[in-house]
Amino acid sequence: MLPGLREVYAAYVREAEALPAQPGPLQAEMWTSAQLGGLEAAAPHTAARRAALGDLIGSLHAAATPGARAFLRALAAIGPAEGRAAAARAAGRLADVPAAPWEGSLGRVVPGQAWLIQEGPLDGDRLVCEFRYEDAGTAGMHALAVRLAYGDAPAEVVIVGDVPALMAAARQAMQAELCVVQPHDAAAVGARLRAALGGSGAGNGAGPLPEACYPALALARHRVSLLP
Repeated sequence: MLPGLREVYAAYVREAEALPAQPGPLQAEMWTSAQLGGLEAAAPHTAARRAALGDLIGSLHAAATPGARAFLRALAAIGPAEGRAAAARAAGRLADVPAAPWEGSLGRVVPGQAWLIQEGPLDGDRLVCEFRYEDAGTAGMHALAVRLAYGDAPAEVVIVGDVPALMAAARQAMQAELCVVQPHDAAAVGARLRAALGGSGAGNGAGPLPEACYPALALARHRVSLLP
């Protein structure tokens, strides 16, 4: 649909060869989210981004490499909702291509505790949502941390792999009276973040965001879609 971007799609295919070597599903999802973030940040509008996503899926299917299959599986798990079914079908047609060892865990997470961290009236709210992979126990724990500025505009979106260290640092800051940390209702967190990040994983856009938000944006939308 966008033939002028053929070289861009080819670059994605080449870079995907590093994907199967990722140590686990979280790292694979973060890698995939970063690629999608670059695509979204560069797209002039939603229609162009959707066209580029469709072209990318077709290019990955045509490449038929282990990296392309892993990329397609990750897109099917955590990518924009309008492309997940197409990515899954494309990956399914690559049944003879070797699968990454973590392929079956992609996107299969359950939410845990949600936290509200308030650092001051000028710093907005930081919402932290814990997740873990199904059947992985604490070994699969990670967190989505989103800082919302005035008007609930996203100012920072990150995925944290070491949740105990994050919460220990937050509690130390609270003891030093630098912030307030308190458990928060997961449904309230989900509603705020779905509105702030552009929906429940449908990839319908949240308007221009700070550049640093884009690498984790697709994965954040997926995780937020799982909250009540």
